[in-house]
Amino acid sequence: MAAGIFLSRVAGLFRQRVLSHALGLSVSADAFNAAFRIPNFLQNLFGEGVLSASFIPAYAQLRAEGKEDEARRLAGAVLGILALFVAIMVALGVTSAPWLVRVLAPGFREGTRALTIQLVRILFPGVGVLVLSAWCLSVLNSHRKFFLSYAAPVIWNIAIIVATVLPGQGARRETITVWAAWGAVIGGVLQFLVQLPTVLRMTRGLSLSFNVRDEKVGQVFANFAPAFVTRGVSQISAFIDGIIASLLPYGSVTALANAQTLYTLPVSLFGMSIAAAELPELAEAAVGGVAAHGALRERLESAMRRVAFFIVPCVVAFTLLGHVVASLFFQSGRFSWADARYVWAILAGSTFGLLAGTLGRLYTSAFYALNDTRTPLKYAAVRVALTTILGYLAAVKMPLVLGIAPRWGAVGLTASAGLAGWVEFAMLRNGLRQRIGKTSIPAGYLLRLWGPAVLAGGVAYLILQPIQGRYGPIPRAALVLTPFAIIYILGASLLGVPQARGLFDRLRKRA
Repeated sequence: MAAGIFLSRVAGLFRQRVLSHALGLSVSADAFNAAFRIPNFLQNLFGEGVLSASFIPAYAQLRAEGKEDEARRLAGAVLGILALFVAIMVALGVTSAPWLVRVLAPGFREGTRALTIQLVRILFPGVGVLVLSAWCLSVLNSHRKFFLSYAAPVIWNIAIIVATVLPGQGARRETITVWAAWGAVIGGVLQFLVQLPTVLRMTRGLSLSFNVRDEKVGQVFANFAPAFVTRGVSQISAFIDGIIASLLPYGSVTALANAQTLYTLPVSLFGMSIAAAELPELAEAAVGGVAAHGALRERLESAMRRVAFFIVPCVVAFTLLGHVVASLFFQSGRFSWADARYVWAILAGSTFGLLAGTLGRLYTSAFYALNDTRTPLKYAAVRVALTTILGYLAAVKMPLVLGIAPRWGAVGLTASAGLAGWVEFAMLRNGLRQRIGKTSIPAGYLLRLWGPAVLAGGVAYLILQPIQGRYGPIPRAALVLTPFAIIYILGASLLGVPQARGLFDRLRKRA
């Protein structure tokens, strides 16, 4: 799963680099990123948890009980109902594009708004296909087939990259955005088709139906709405951030999108992969009722330690070296070193809630394994409310109070979202403790992670000072990030962190 997500995210970063090269932090780039938030939002939302959280527990439990025929009927009914939902959603999205853009980008001027409306109408059919692709992901994950489903978005990204390049270097930026939008639609179709043959083989045939009276079908869709808000709260928060960013000077929407691309890489690669891989196991273990709570706690705490091992260094790297990371992926063509530093500031604000957001995914998976989607929903609602209120105050009002340029409000926007993430994490942890008992990461283990990470960050930052004006993005990143990774892994290994020792031993054997 991690390998598939890694390939997908790297392709996404390369896609963003190509777009940055062609568009920079321009008005056209803002229009494209505002329109692109809709398919990207739904892809992340459905693909990274909502449909999986409501469908996998019911489907996996049927298979665990040996009811393969019932499981197959459930999959066919869910696909049929989703297909109908997709048709309605696409029709509504295309016809309501002007109103959607006014809501999602209220700060855009007339010319930018018109281009955004055109792009939204192009993109919406691709959105529908991405929802069907999420159904494929849920079925494949239930059968423990992870790589294909999480690597499939690579094709989607490649289609966008090819479409962006085809108009040529002399093309107008508005023309490039239209080509890229059509590339997203074609890529969505390809992403669905590449998974479908394996799904049909795993399910041994499938027939569409609209059987809403089936008990398991009702369970899936009863859990869907709460899971939509709960599992997708990080995407919803990012969506709200984009709306508020449209009120800031031009370039803020694109810079925020670039920062979110970097921020979601560790969230998806480590938090999402571990949480998604654990969900079928937790769902089957939960069949044992109260007697299974001990096993649930053990699996959850083990997963939390694995997540923390990878996320802690990401927090340090993004905070101290975010401009190096941003320039590595985006500095090209019309995207400058100054733009990379602006993205770094926004990214540093995001990292405040990075650990809370990834660990919160694990707690949410545990609730779903217990067939409880409503408790996390309440906590997610609190987070969304805090994200909206604090984000607006920090982004729009705070720069006026501090007397700084309005564009820096984007930093307060992401930092306030991080604070809301910590509030949600605390509520999730306390709520689950009442269900299965206390779960936590030992303080000593965390110290053995933070110590090497901070040391590695300090050394890398000192290395950066004399070379940041002398080398290009790629050599600079190699000279700075390579020693950072080596010092962290070696330091954590010497301090007895099992994950670091295992990784260090594997690297040493290969060397």
